[in-house]
Amino acid sequence: MTKTHDRVRKLTVTAMLAAVGCVLMMLDFPLPMLIPSFVKMDVSELPALLASFSLGPVYGILVCLLKNVLAAIFHGSTGGIGEVCNFLMGAVFVGVAGWIYQHHKTRKAAALASLAGAAAMAVASVPINYFLSYPVYAAMFGGIDLILEAYQAINPNVDGLLGCLIVFNLPFTLFKGIIDAVLCFLIYKPLSPILHGRR
Repeated sequence: MTKTHDRVRKLTVTAMLAAVGCVLMMLDFPLPMLIPSFVKMDVSELPALLASFSLGPVYGILVCLLKNVLAAIFHGSTGGIGEVCNFLMGAVFVGVAGWIYQHHKTRKAAALASLAGAAAMAVASVPINYFLSYPVYAAMFGGIDLILEAYQAINPNVDGLLGCLIVFNLPFTLFKGIIDAVLCFLIYKPLSPILHGRR
């Protein structure tokens, strides 16, 4: 396989995975018993994680970018800030996981890489939400007090936005990353021939 052919194959797989990621992003759903309903659960980082493991972390990050561009065009409802923050967190997840796996390509390393990526995404979610998404949401939807009330309706003891993000969003994002990682492990081997261009 020539370098040009290989590059075209990788870009084609990247585009396909980004399209799947966009569809999965549109199939989000709330878990109101765990976190306010405006924070949705989805598995749209799964295709990016597949790309990161099979093609490399740069391609995984590219899937995150393209997925969010498509989502902003076809499904956007937050003025783009939701997609920007989703890209940043997803890029941290698949970038860390893919970088670790690239240097240690074993099944055990893939598991550790996924956990490290999920943990990094969870930690990154706090400053990303604190400094980017929630200030914009507060301006768009009537102030930070309404956001805090939604969190305190689940746990009245949580105080302040930072506390809400640490108590709710950080573990929720970690859980979300772990779900993506588990699904990746379940489907990676059957999809491997397609992802690697093998017949």
